[in-house]
Amino acid sequence: MDVTLAIDAMGGDHGTTVTIPAAVEYLKKFPNDTIVLVGLADAIEAELRALGAQVGPHLRIHAATEVVGMDESPQSALRGKKDSSMRVAINLVKNGEAAACISAGNTGALMATARYVLKTIPGIDRPAIASYLPTNKGQVCMLDLGANTDCTAEHLLQFALMGSTLVTALEHKENPTVGLLNIGSEDIKGNEVVKQAAELLQASDLNFYGNVEGNDIFLGTTDVVVCDGFVGNVALKTAEGVAKMMGGFLREEFSRNIFTKLGALFSIPALKSFKHRLDHRRYNGASFLGLKGIVVKSHGSADAYAFGFAIERAAEEARGGMLQHISEHIEKWHHQRQNPEQGAT
Repeated sequence: MDVTLAIDAMGGDHGTTVTIPAAVEYLKKFPNDTIVLVGLADAIEAELRALGAQVGPHLRIHAATEVVGMDESPQSALRGKKDSSMRVAINLVKNGEAAACISAGNTGALMATARYVLKTIPGIDRPAIASYLPTNKGQVCMLDLGANTDCTAEHLLQFALMGSTLVTALEHKENPTVGLLNIGSEDIKGNEVVKQAAELLQASDLNFYGNVEGNDIFLGTTDVVVCDGFVGNVALKTAEGVAKMMGGFLREEFSRNIFTKLGALFSIPALKSFKHRLDHRRYNGASFLGLKGIVVKSHGSADAYAFGFAIERAAEEARGGMLQHISEHIEKWHHQRQNPEQGAT
């Protein structure tokens, strides 16, 4: 299935110098797909010339006259910049001219604009931010990572439904396991919201593993880990900090003296493999789940290599029919709640 992707070419800390090289490289891997570069036409054309790339049937420019700043408030972006590259790219998704939007721009502005333009899927109260993290067994899908700091048990159930569907769409796992992040594995642990969420998850048709703790995230205990946005964002930033600290410790130890430097020389293959496994760029691309359209958020400081993974994430979601699967899953759940006797048979 060939897809058309709208890229906010102006978003992020580096703008066109990252987004456009990543788009050009993506088309080398997937030449039958189509990329629409949205933004200031002159800036896009200049970067394409510098790369020796040309527009054509699979690489187009869609002009926008405004750019949302990385420190701009969501309200300002939503109300004051209706022709921003971010909003125009989202509009292309709404109008059916693109299957997905990818942006490295302001997270708050992107979420506010996407929710306003695309609206939420029926049955979903709030969109959630989902992303993948590395584990001992491969990777885990975790949500919410910052969109919703205060959640009800119903919200957490909705996040679980969407996260499970995302894993099925991207990894083709028919019945992924779902864990509820808690301070202990026992049923009596956690606040009332988490306890109520566990009951809802247990009653659903999801493959609910039960409560999981923070260490389970990276052990790969489950395929999906669900939590509210406050906890999820703290966990994510903590993991990033630990990874940076470990990298710093390794550099310090291997540069301590002539002997450790020699040891580093012999350890280069293992160190390269270690770096590859923990390379956060390979996991770049957070999905805004629950919207009537696919929106993937790249890290603002991403380089072209990392941004390319965000593009691929969006394309995989479109090819996997994620939106349709989420809608069907949510509709099925609401039908079961309204007709418990029928759902039990």
